[in-house]
Amino acid sequence: MGLLFESDDTPYVMLGDHKIKLEKMPITEEFYVNKARNELRETEENIENGLIDLRALLKKEANLVVPIDDDEFLLKFLRPCKFYAESAFKKIQAYYQFRLTHKDYCRDLYPSAVRLAFDHSIVSVLSPRDQHGRRIMFVESGERWNPRRVPLREVFRGVQLGLESAMVEPRTQVCGVSVILELKGLSFSQIMQFTPSFAKMVVDWIQDCIPIRLKGVHIVNQPYIFNMLFAIFKPFLREKLRSRIFFHGSDRKSLLQHIDADALMQRIGGSLPDDGISGEVMWQMMHHYEESFRRAASYGYSTNNNNK
Repeated sequence: MGLLFESDDTPYVMLGDHKIKLEKMPITEEFYVNKARNELRETEENIENGLIDLRALLKKEANLVVPIDDDEFLLKFLRPCKFYAESAFKKIQAYYQFRLTHKDYCRDLYPSAVRLAFDHSIVSVLSPRDQHGRRIMFVESGERWNPRRVPLREVFRGVQLGLESAMVEPRTQVCGVSVILELKGLSFSQIMQFTPSFAKMVVDWIQDCIPIRLKGVHIVNQPYIFNMLFAIFKPFLREKLRSRIFFHGSDRKSLLQHIDADALMQRIGGSLPDDGISGEVMWQMMHHYEESFRRAASYGYSTNNNNK
């Protein structure tokens, strides 16, 4: 399965009857407009006021370089914060402070520098949307993951890049993301890659930093030793995130209570082909937007402001 191109040079992939691409267009369909209004307070008045107030806050923030006049950039933070400018401002601060604090994980977050996790199909996010309009991120954390070939650092960088691509989609800003962790064959040697400091970093990033609505984390095919891995993460989880983590094991019906079959692969109870979009094809699609990713990676706090 390879990359195809629309007349305007937008890359896409066909998976069954689904055309899968980066959906950067504004939301106009009634489903998304209603969801944005009912769940996120999205009205013309709140959009206008949110943009004005957020710009005013950002203008006072020393040493933070962001495209302050770009509505699309600001809406990426306003939507998940329900158009409360102060909350969006704090999210922007946390997001870029995280990048400054964890440079080793966050530098050069663009496709040409983040390839390993996709070459080995560890990370994929371009399944069809589920019945709630959410993007599905699928992470192979079990037998398909060889930490010697794809270090844990590169898995996390792949996850970051995948979510970066989802975050620019207005539909995903409104509906959010669900993550599926495939853990069949998880081994003790893989668990040993994780440290409490890494676990805290990832949980802090999810809970406080990324401007995305994480609606569910679905653990599938986890072996008994997964309890050891979860114990590393558990102390750092607040109730909101903990309540959105679901343990399905090999129970396909349990997963299908949350995500319809037409958004899942056959091997986890869905109807999509198991040999769907490879990580490599997904990487090619993102690489088409390399310059946009490079521009996004250039934003943030200047390094002479480490105490920010």
